[in-house]
Amino acid sequence: MRLVVALGGNALLKRGEPLSAEAQRRNMRAVAATLARACAPHETVIVHGNGPQVGLLALETEAYKLAPPTPLDVLGAESQGMIGYVVAQELRNAVPERDVAVLITQAIVDPDDPAFHAPTKPIGPVYPLAEGEALRARGWTLAPDGEGLRRVVASPHPVDIVELPVVKRLLEAGVLVVCAGGGGVPVGRLPDLRLEGLEAVVDKDLSAALVATRLGAERLVILTDVDGVYADWNTPTARRIGQTTPAQLRGLRFPAGSMGPKVEAACQFVERGRGTAAIGALSEAEAVIAGRAGTQVRP
Repeated sequence: MRLVVALGGNALLKRGEPLSAEAQRRNMRAVAATLARACAPHETVIVHGNGPQVGLLALETEAYKLAPPTPLDVLGAESQGMIGYVVAQELRNAVPERDVAVLITQAIVDPDDPAFHAPTKPIGPVYPLAEGEALRARGWTLAPDGEGLRRVVASPHPVDIVELPVVKRLLEAGVLVVCAGGGGVPVGRLPDLRLEGLEAVVDKDLSAALVATRLGAERLVILTDVDGVYADWNTPTARRIGQTTPAQLRGLRFPAGSMGPKVEAACQFVERGRGTAAIGALSEAEAVIAGRAGTQVRP
């Protein structure tokens, strides 16, 4: 089976943890053996998020006053390397006989996508309300996140993945491929067909669905820091959804910056008639991939 697995940036760096390399490695190491075992029988692509990490990189570059801040597309490429390195190394340590490759990947987006005028993608840490309000002076857009505020940036929809032919060749050679990290570096195609970076962060779940569709995958699995999709989330009547369909999920409302894109990605993939999708906890990766845990989305 051809399988695409999306790992959330918040799953690799748990909410409230310090934005440290050691925390990310510890979290990845804890699930690497289970994840590698679940993926072993399959041609597998892993896509990872980068919300906390790219936000940290943005803070670091803004702190250096001798040069202008580094654009988000370049920071996205940087995050692909730093996160992909940890993911690939821990997977290889867990299953040394499996070849693993990390591929810097570009996602083509439409420069006229309305998302550029309505930022929704959260990046970086959650700030206390007073501190967050002060950061608006930097020209940032901030949105509520729990009891604080978090920076949000444009998140245009991916329309193509530049390196997909390379991914396909690696898969056919038996390589576990880590690609489209952070949704892929956002780029626009110019009239002369050259590519140009854009100031945005692409949603990794939508990119994972696109990758899965274009590669003809039978299954899309989105692993995050919660054990599935919940109806009436954060209310006394909250309940986890087990088996469901795109039509049922589209009748519910989910937060735009968190579960919303995951549900949309799962629905898009299943609606395209390619296979089934699942959303669940990274800590339960094997059971979610096998269909025994999380929220399972079928036609």
